[in-house]
Amino acid sequence: MDTTIPLAERMRPATLDDLVGQEHLTGKGSILRTSIEQGRVPSMILWGPPGVGKTTIANIIAHTLQVPYAQLSAISSGVKDVREVIEQAKDQPGTILFIDEIHRFNKGQQDALLGAVEKGVIRLIGATTENPSFEVNSALLSRCQVYVLKPLENKDLVKLLEQAMQRDSELKSEKIELKETEALISLSGGDARKLLNLFELVVDTLGGKNKPVLITDEVVMRTAQKKIALYDKKGEQHYDIISAFIKSMRGSDPNGAVYWLARMMEGGEDVKFIARRMLIFASEDIGNANPNALLMANATFDAVNKIGYPESNLILSQCAIYLASSVKSNSATTAISSAMAAVQQHGDLPVPLHIRNAPTKLMKQMNYGKGYQYSHNGEGNFIDQEYLPDKLAGTVFFEPGENARENELRKFLRERWKKKYGY
Repeated sequence: MDTTIPLAERMRPATLDDLVGQEHLTGKGSILRTSIEQGRVPSMILWGPPGVGKTTIANIIAHTLQVPYAQLSAISSGVKDVREVIEQAKDQPGTILFIDEIHRFNKGQQDALLGAVEKGVIRLIGATTENPSFEVNSALLSRCQVYVLKPLENKDLVKLLEQAMQRDSELKSEKIELKETEALISLSGGDARKLLNLFELVVDTLGGKNKPVLITDEVVMRTAQKKIALYDKKGEQHYDIISAFIKSMRGSDPNGAVYWLARMMEGGEDVKFIARRMLIFASEDIGNANPNALLMANATFDAVNKIGYPESNLILSQCAIYLASSVKSNSATTAISSAMAAVQQHGDLPVPLHIRNAPTKLMKQMNYGKGYQYSHNGEGNFIDQEYLPDKLAGTVFFEPGENARENELRKFLRERWKKKYGY
């Protein structure tokens, strides 16, 4: 296929009607669509996973409003670039400044935007895959509307493929039969850009000269394994490598962990991104089997925020090795997942009267708090009473893992609750 423009770029929507997914933001009558149609677009942060339409929405807004548009990447731009755009915007009312990966801007770089956003010199559109509550300065965040973009569903991804076959001038000339889509969707990880570029790679490999192109899962996997480097560009390994890093730690392999850590460091990955993932891992995969893991991960997060690269390499390595070499348990993860499933299944079950708060006389007359027994008055600071709603009485959400520390928890709970929970 003789083209220098990737399929994903050729298929980038020019209007909201062409955008696939994000109906909650851009569908008829939605908040963002209404703002765009009225020409009253505020500064905003678009938060969502990669390849779901953040850059596209920014482009559509600028195209629809017909206003000056500047685009910067937080990876390669600094305060000087931001100030240049702001100076130009003073003579170009309504200028939109789009900053991709705005979470990579440090405090000083974000502060450089504050005055211009507040005075309306620019309308900022920031895109981020990270929670803006953690990564965007509170002062800047307070001046922006945050819109959350959802992951694309499988039906959305299939629709993108069908649109590409029907509308793209290059693909229309090919005889393509899309027999299976599971591998395309799985390998793309829900990233529309990655999906379309992989699709183009497969067609390019199999097609040409009016040769029929039959796309199956087996063909896609074989092509991807041979030519993965041709479409895995511009940081798209980001999520694959962090996945390998986490799975190495989960698998108690410090060697794998430090290798993938080194890959991220060499690629210039944000130290806070790595440290945050280890902080989550410490609870998700270790938890109470080794409570010190969370303390170590939290100390690591604080430390790398203070010193940055290259010294953070040592701290991240120390923590990764510790986490990988620690005893593992996902009991906290499964406990909260089970509890949340119960909440979703049973809804707002009433709080048992004896453990309700009773701050007023009326509430006491209604038996709020009646029968509650203060645990510290019991032997061993324990009194057997029910804490779950009646419908869930006796339900077990927490199952201690099979390790030294959680076996101690199991023993403690068994001594208190006897046979009630089966500990």
